[in-house]
Amino acid sequence: MEKTEREATRRERAALEEDLRVNPSRGRPLPLRLRNFRPRADSYLAAARGPLHYMLRLHDIERRLEEHEDALREVWRTLAADCLGDARGFRRRWVAAARAVDFTDVNDLIERHNRWYPIESRLPMDPGTGDFALVNGRDYRLGPLDESWVLERFPPEIGAALPVAPTARA
Repeated sequence: MEKTEREATRRERAALEEDLRVNPSRGRPLPLRLRNFRPRADSYLAAARGPLHYMLRLHDIERRLEEHEDALREVWRTLAADCLGDARGFRRRWVAAARAVDFTDVNDLIERHNRWYPIESRLPMDPGTGDFALVNGRDYRLGPLDESWVLERFPPEIGAALPVAPTARA
């Protein structure tokens, strides 16, 4: 077995020496391959060490937004069902509920995103305005969540909160 391994090693060595002997680049410097582009997808997730901090943070923000929206939608519809026929009472109670929602955890993430995203993502700066470039045509900064965010998605109108009953056809 040892003899066949040595023979294989000799054959490999002979093949490498032959490749080196006939290589047209032998003895000359290799040409430079200039790359006038930047590989994206954030440099292949930072050379396979995984998602970067801003990616994880954005994912966490999106996940928490979905959780808040799901919980608020449930409360909105339940409150509408409880206030059936009392539109003013629904409006008053829903605005109070929207005001009472605690967004501290998400707003903290949003604040960190707004502070660190340009640096962590290497966002280019627009020299004309002195501001960072737009991301997909929009400003990278996210707005904080508050009562107006809730009321924009779930208006204090009882008709919008109640599911539409199918109409019977004659």
